[in-house]
Amino acid sequence: MTTEAGALPELASVYWRPRVNERRLVRTARLWTLCTISHTLPFVGAAALLVALKPLTAPVAVILLVHAWIIPELYAARGAGVVRVRRSGAPPAEGRAMLLLGDLLGHRARELYAQMGLVIEPGELGTWLLGETGALLVRRGGRRVHCYCVRATDADLPPSDKVAHLLLALRADEAGFATVANLSFSGACWRLRRRLPAERREALAAAMAREAARSDCAAGPSALSESCTQG
Repeated sequence: MTTEAGALPELASVYWRPRVNERRLVRTARLWTLCTISHTLPFVGAAALLVALKPLTAPVAVILLVHAWIIPELYAARGAGVVRVRRSGAPPAEGRAMLLLGDLLGHRARELYAQMGLVIEPGELGTWLLGETGALLVRRGGRRVHCYCVRATDADLPPSDKVAHLLLALRADEAGFATVANLSFSGACWRLRRRLPAERREALAAAMAREAARSDCAAGPSALSESCTQG
């Protein structure tokens, strides 16, 4: 399979995947929602039926409802795992890698990475949060997030070098980046936020705020403000 000019060469290794675009992201989000409902609804329905037929079975119904709650929570935990903090100690080359990554970032993004270990990067598909082993894509409106497992091919690189590689790939071909990465979770930001380490939550909140403002700006001229002009 040949890739188009400007596309990531890694696309050739996942030739069976359709290239990600806005429409496909919306479709993926709906499929994840339907899948979650299909897994939880039987437990909810069974709980309601038990109580309706025999109120004494209420404790069993509660257990079924707990199962219905746990299923989406497990999905969210898997999504949070793509940007989980890794405390392996900084190699000697990490300092130089941090400087290189800093050259690619603006002042705010550089501060955020230093504090939270995630790079915030605005894109056409939403706002990205990049870590060394994964990426979060906060979608328009700031209510939904897609979690991707993706990493640099060289496992021996310092953490900041890995993030820099992902950042360059994202900037080169955002749609291709989302196509190559493996989707781990798609769901509500609030559900993911509860599963993130404390140091990652502020980064997610910043991305959510940006996408919420972006959605307001797109609503029409009446919603225009200074934040809209800043993008």
